[in-house]
Amino acid sequence: MQTLLFGDGRSVEVAPFTTGLLKWIGNKQRMAHEIVSYFPPDYGTYYEPFLGSAAVLATLQPKRAVGSDTFAPLIEIWQTLHRDPGTLKHWYRERYNRLMSGEKVAEYERIKASYNRKPNGADLLFLCRSCYAGVVRFRQADGYMSTPCGPHNPVPPEAFAERVDEWYRRTQGAEFRRMDYREAMALVRPGDLIYCDPPYTHSQAILYGAQRFRLRQLLTVIGECKARGVYVALSIDGTKRSGTHECKLPIPDGLFDREILVNCGRSMLRRLQMGGQTLESEVVADRLLLTY
Repeated sequence: MQTLLFGDGRSVEVAPFTTGLLKWIGNKQRMAHEIVSYFPPDYGTYYEPFLGSAAVLATLQPKRAVGSDTFAPLIEIWQTLHRDPGTLKHWYRERYNRLMSGEKVAEYERIKASYNRKPNGADLLFLCRSCYAGVVRFRQADGYMSTPCGPHNPVPPEAFAERVDEWYRRTQGAEFRRMDYREAMALVRPGDLIYCDPPYTHSQAILYGAQRFRLRQLLTVIGECKARGVYVALSIDGTKRSGTHECKLPIPDGLFDREILVNCGRSMLRRLQMGGQTLESEVVADRLLLTY
């Protein structure tokens, strides 16, 4: 496998797009343009079966795309953006006004309690932008969201509405569907492109769906897609602690043709786990693995 360190050998220049709609742990907003720069110049339909914050999709702005995830409240947000962006703005404005006109922490806890009673996209949209460090974490036993209120104030509704408009424009070519990654990847045809950003084995066990995810199963499906003539790019654990610890993963020989290390900066998840320390020693890098 050819290894390219931190961007050497990049084939396409892509403009950064750093204005995220959702705050989502592990999101690729800051480095999405670098990831996209390694995508093939020509492909059919773009698939992103672990959609999360959709940072890579929005940076790519594909003409045809299917973004999917198993997490119903998350897909409700993306489907509402596609169908009626005004509703998304209303969800955010209503909760922002409640938070800022009352006792902040108490109002945040009421919104969180509403979500935990009945998980829904409207509450999740606001919680992910107002919770501590943007780390939306869930209890394994019952999916209870446990992240406390963050010290910052969320962006005002006017600024959020501008983000909604920009994201609506950038995702016009996409449809959003709730389904498992295996269902999504079964739809692809030769010449299509898949970008996978699954939960990370070494660092994301507190995130939704991560406890049930099995990397070996995904790697098997990637092999099947590659055999059908589909391009696949996979972001997965690379290094932790300023590059001194390499994450060992069960990658089959010959599955990927190239490996690139993408510098992700400091780990926000570790910052939450370690009480807000600055974490100079917790710089991490992702592997970007390509089947082409």
